[in-house]
Amino acid sequence: MDRKYVDSSMISSIGYDTSQAVLEVEFKSNGQVWQYFDVPEYIWFEIDSASSIGKYFNANIRGAYAENRVG
Repeated sequence: MDRKYVDSSMISSIGYDTSQAVLEVEFKSNGQVWQYFDVPEYIWFEIDSASSIGKYFNANIRGAYAENRVG
């Protein structure tokens, strides 16, 4: 999945697969990449345009979707 680098102290990059509704997040602290499943497309648009991507992630994604570490 293609990810784009973002300006965040917590997250290095984010990506979204519209056909599978999968959000991918790369974390700065440890370089791990996680996928979040069945994420609605509007969530992608909101995190992509959030003033604080880390705060948005913690409030709206962490613990709300099935997840799997991929890297």
